[in-house]
Amino acid sequence: MTRYVFPGMTRRSFLAGTAGASLTMLHPFSARAAAGQAHLRIMETTDLHVHVWPYDYYGDRPVDTVGLARTAAHIADIRAEATNALLLDNGDFLQGNPMGDYIAYERGMKEGDMHPIITAMNTVGFDASTLGNHEFNYGLDFLMKSLAGADFPIVSANVVKERGGSPTADTTLIRPYVILDRMLTDGAGEAHPIKVGLIGFVPPQIMNWDRKHLEGNVTARDILETARAYVPQMREEGADIIIALSHSGIGSADETDMMENASVPLAAVDGVDALLTGHSHLVFPSPTYADYAAVDAEAGLIHGKPATMGGFWGSHLGVIDLMLERDAGEWRVVNQSVETRPISQRNEDRSITALVESEDKVLDATFADHQETLAYVRRAVGKTAAPLHSYFALVADDPSVQIVSIAQKWYIEEMMRGTEYEGLPVLSAAAPFKAGGRGGPEYYTDVPAGDVAIKNVADLYLYPNTVRAVKVTGAQVRDWLERSAGMFNQIDKDGDEQRLLNPDFPSYNFDVIDGVTYQIDLSEPSKYDSKGGMLNPDANRIKNLAFNGAPVTDDMEFIIATNNYRASGGGSFPGADGSTVIFEAPDTNRDVIVRYIVEQGTIQPSADANWRFAPMEGATVLFETGPKAADYIDDLKGVDIAPAGDGADGFALFRLKL
Repeated sequence: MTRYVFPGMTRRSFLAGTAGASLTMLHPFSARAAAGQAHLRIMETTDLHVHVWPYDYYGDRPVDTVGLARTAAHIADIRAEATNALLLDNGDFLQGNPMGDYIAYERGMKEGDMHPIITAMNTVGFDASTLGNHEFNYGLDFLMKSLAGADFPIVSANVVKERGGSPTADTTLIRPYVILDRMLTDGAGEAHPIKVGLIGFVPPQIMNWDRKHLEGNVTARDILETARAYVPQMREEGADIIIALSHSGIGSADETDMMENASVPLAAVDGVDALLTGHSHLVFPSPTYADYAAVDAEAGLIHGKPATMGGFWGSHLGVIDLMLERDAGEWRVVNQSVETRPISQRNEDRSITALVESEDKVLDATFADHQETLAYVRRAVGKTAAPLHSYFALVADDPSVQIVSIAQKWYIEEMMRGTEYEGLPVLSAAAPFKAGGRGGPEYYTDVPAGDVAIKNVADLYLYPNTVRAVKVTGAQVRDWLERSAGMFNQIDKDGDEQRLLNPDFPSYNFDVIDGVTYQIDLSEPSKYDSKGGMLNPDANRIKNLAFNGAPVTDDMEFIIATNNYRASGGGSFPGADGSTVIFEAPDTNRDVIVRYIVEQGTIQPSADANWRFAPMEGATVLFETGPKAADYIDDLKGVDIAPAGDGADGFALFRLKL
């Protein structure tokens, strides 16, 4: 068998792996089960997003934190610890990294083709899966051809081709549920039949998120309405236990119509014995959910029923252990335990240590797909008509920030169509991530004009954030910009050679908002300190804020496209504390940028100079940037910048006339 060794990746030694295999200990439920009692172990992956290999395709480098090939090592161990086991996937497996995009946009799916994630899941030996919202991103034809290769049943109860009078009378896109006939070995070594019911659910918001693929082809029902209709039917058909595969987050305990994150009220549905959750890219049980109603975040219970969420991208394996007891020919749950097992750990020095090695059978099965994906990310998927660099991103409107803003705005405008927010003006907020600072004089985005490869997108957008939209007032837009303007020191209008940039202010908090025009008056003090605390309540650096040429008033309403970090309070920005979120996208900002580039063919990222410094005649300031900035100085328009010698630690010094 081929052995894949990646430079810099930690792997368990052969000796340690062999020792672990020979000393595998049974779970207490398996070890202590009596006659008529059986231990059933349920393993969950969720939100794999085509992460088969432990590889970051955007960064074009191996990593220890992702990959079903890694998670598969846990699966093998956990199966060995239990007398009886099921392996289930909770959806979002078909889209989410460049391998998925390569298959969808480049190679395609013909009848009989195998999708690499399905190949990997077949290789590992899944018993069943459900659909997540991202399964619909490439359209129904692509989805159905991909699912055809699965050696395991895939279920989803609330995606409907033809509606009946009730959910049980619907014609669903795929089977709504499956009842698996299995044999359980009890504590005395006797085998007994069991019927395990599996039913799947997806957020009904797919009808908005993938409207262009789904409208006129399918509809989506409410998760809870659907569960209450089907679960009794499954019991009538002989299901001894029922496991809900809920590609829906752990949210409010209060039921509302068409809930996106419906897992808490779903657990309360009579007849559901255990719950697999996902969609949120989080881990359960964990302290994250400590204050949630009806949730025991330590024991892994929701409404007293065992539940798990196994992270994302293969980062964790969720594990539910059920002790079942057979009485009068029927099985019932008498005890349970819940855990998750990570594939890596972060150390105190922030380094990563792998806890498992990859299963070579998974790598072998998908090796050709991996190699083709590498070729895909390394070649052009579009072109840029102008360089994409961030050397001047902190002192002038910038093309690398501009393209992120354009892509976010393009995406959110599409997502708002058909909603109550359609018609509100959409702005877009983006910040430069690679802008020197502690990263050093080479830590800048620098993509020349011409071909753009997918891996270049990591240069434009460092973090795997997801897109969010917030609804704000004109007053909040102004204060959002006041918070950003803390990047700059106050400048004396009669001074010369003053330092422009506040070294304590991180570049990722310097949001530029596109869709409005404005000036920043550096003669004023900053309204907020570097952490977002109020510093000078009466300060007013933002001048001449306008939308479509008219002044922005405090009571105007806007939508701002941003990311989950900012929208949920990251950076302490006015108007972005979590309460103003109106849309949580299922897509990452990187994916949106890639889609935009693919759709446009050639992007036009030239900065539109929607913001600038208010004139201060006679005043000049100094700032540091990377030495390669000199290559692009002639491209700047509307600003007077000139080299001013060497800066510290390899940086170059430039002078700006205000």
